[in-house]
Amino acid sequence: MALLNWTAEAFGTHITAADEEHKVIFDMVNTLNDTVDSGDRAEIGKQLDGLIAYVAGHFKTEEDLFDAHGYPGADAHKKLHAELVNTCLDVQKKFHVGAIDITGDTCVFVKDWLYNHIPNHDKHYGPYLNEKGVG
Repeated sequence: MALLNWTAEAFGTHITAADEEHKVIFDMVNTLNDTVDSGDRAEIGKQLDGLIAYVAGHFKTEEDLFDAHGYPGADAHKKLHAELVNTCLDVQKKFHVGAIDITGDTCVFVKDWLYNHIPNHDKHYGPYLNEKGVG
């Protein structure tokens, strides 16, 4: 059973690129969660690295849109992104040196972050960017 379930009602921003990338992130977290259950450390590392790289790219896509269209909430939003990236990079580093394991709790942390961030922050940029012609 999937840990994360994307629905347009709960998570749709009305920005096609963001929504499509959010769906991919949800799928990647679900895959990581399934891999954690398998206990295959090498595969967990591969999935973790891929997820972090994809999320960093997604954040850049969002932030480029903010900058291109003068989104007034950009600075606060970028700060939230930077905080998550820094946390993820710390976890990634510790995992790869064997200091920690990635567990189901790690995936739940990511789920909780996304389930808070998208509805409470990402959905706010949708109407603004829509008014600027981004859809």
